[in-house]
Amino acid sequence: MSVLLTNIGELVTNDPAHGGSGPAEGGTVPGGRGTAADGIGVVPDAAVIVEDGRIAWTGPAASAPAADDVVDLEGRCVLPGFVDSHSHTVFAGDRAAEFAARMTGEPYTGGGIATTVAATRAASEDELRARGRALVREMLAQGTTTVEIKSGYGQDVATEARTLRIARELTPETTYLGAHTVPAEYTADRAGYVDLVTGPMLAACAPHARWVDVFCEPAAPTAFDEDEARAVLQAGLRAGLGARVHGNQLSAGPGVRLALEVEAASVDHCTHLTDADVAALADSWSPADGGPGTGHGTVATLLPAIEFSTRSPYPDARRLLAAGVPVALATDCNPGSGYSSSMPFVVALAVREMRMSPAEALWSATAGGALALRRDDVGHLGVGARADLTVLDAPSHTYLAYRPGVPLVHQVWQAGARAVGRSSQPRPTT
Repeated sequence: MSVLLTNIGELVTNDPAHGGSGPAEGGTVPGGRGTAADGIGVVPDAAVIVEDGRIAWTGPAASAPAADDVVDLEGRCVLPGFVDSHSHTVFAGDRAAEFAARMTGEPYTGGGIATTVAATRAASEDELRARGRALVREMLAQGTTTVEIKSGYGQDVATEARTLRIARELTPETTYLGAHTVPAEYTADRAGYVDLVTGPMLAACAPHARWVDVFCEPAAPTAFDEDEARAVLQAGLRAGLGARVHGNQLSAGPGVRLALEVEAASVDHCTHLTDADVAALADSWSPADGGPGTGHGTVATLLPAIEFSTRSPYPDARRLLAAGVPVALATDCNPGSGYSSSMPFVVALAVREMRMSPAEALWSATAGGALALRRDDVGHLGVGARADLTVLDAPSHTYLAYRPGVPLVHQVWQAGARAVGRSSQPRPTT
């Protein structure tokens, strides 16, 4: 059955066929399906036809073909569903006390992960599943239709595998992060833990994962140095997983360099970058590789909710954009350094604190996230894309930053079905 969504005040497609970013937007949008000149593909007074879970047609409402059913959106703005390409949403316990301590001046070092590891190991599978489902429902209610979920709070074979099995029930974008930190029992035997991560733990987890990740951060004593991180990533690649990297969060370390060496889809955090890091990220998208959007380069994924929660310096998004590096935005939803599931909040932070334009931030939270997951079926509303749409109770995408903290999501459509809104209940994202 086909459904016509009509009377859309502003439709954001991220499709270059629909031209620039619209009035009052001065930003540029690198990479992905669009280019700096293409913008976010705004169509005013628009309509969309959804059929068999896909986008079948978009354009001016006055030109819309007939459909089996019609939904009047009463002048609201319609966006692609948000693509949250970095989250840690299967865990137990909380770290509210740690947050309160940071707010009174204690520095963030990443060492508090051990608290979550202990709680997650002790939790039942049903408890972990309930927490994961609740957070994914919370994400969906805020417009996120695709989410990546990492392990990393088990740090033993059984708990890491259990975490990923549960995550796989919620999304196909699952990431093996056994190398999140070195657990306390391996403090004196780091090599032994790397052997575990690259051996029995990987064997148990790889069937439930699409990606392998590592926290490469020599500035954190519990994280992994360049050689250790390389061993983890290479083992994951040999097991058939794609690579992702936590890098350059606390220092200008080797994370970006290593991510590019293994052709990682994304390097995440990017808070401390050298000129060489920025140039190398840009070069990974050079014309020799086919240019942005071909899936050959490495995306810089920025996580401003972490800087908000840790009172750390924000990444320099403008520096990356000026160099032509595709940028993604994600929540990094986790119980320690940033416990927010809200992509609208992340967009607002990116505009206010990282000087991204509303159009740039929206692209990065949708098409940018899809590029970081090497997905071409989500993050845009071109014909043939999955019919994942977020309907705002607002006339324009600018309201995401203009009205921060306000619950603007009116409806969410996922694979062509209304998942959030009137006469519907939230369900897991994909």
